[in-house]
Amino acid sequence: MSEPTRILFVCLGNICRSPLAEGVFKHLVDSEGLSDRFYIDSAGTGNWHVGRPAHPQSRRIAQLNGIQLTSIARQIQKEELDQWHYIVVMDDKNYSDIMAMEPTSAQVVRLGDFDPEGPGIVPDPYGYDDRVYEQVYNQIYRSCRAFLDALNNNEARMG
Repeated sequence: MSEPTRILFVCLGNICRSPLAEGVFKHLVDSEGLSDRFYIDSAGTGNWHVGRPAHPQSRRIAQLNGIQLTSIARQIQKEELDQWHYIVVMDDKNYSDIMAMEPTSAQVVRLGDFDPEGPGIVPDPYGYDDRVYEQVYNQIYRSCRAFLDALNNNEARMG
């Protein structure tokens, strides 16, 4: 058996978007019986929320969709960049922050580029109402589904 594909989802504070993406992707992988093929985690580029659970609104929208978010916020470290096969960012700022850290072997991709409804960023819902969290969840779900399909078909592309 080969080494699992290591995927890190990244947003700014690691309490809204990246924990949702981590939870959704794990849910999809588990539901397809592929858990042994992937190692999945999330992190933030900033340190504001280190040690905290996912935002209550992220946890609530995930739970409404049968997903439990168990991650604890952490900040990505330069030393870990090349431990990942894919670093999946939510927006252009996350992308530039990760690229500034100079990963050498990890493929850095934007999750929203996999959205079948059209490529784009995954907007930060922090500070908005439940409706925005639901929209972000739906975009993350669609994009994670398409990203997993691309990985299964060896079609994942560089950002």
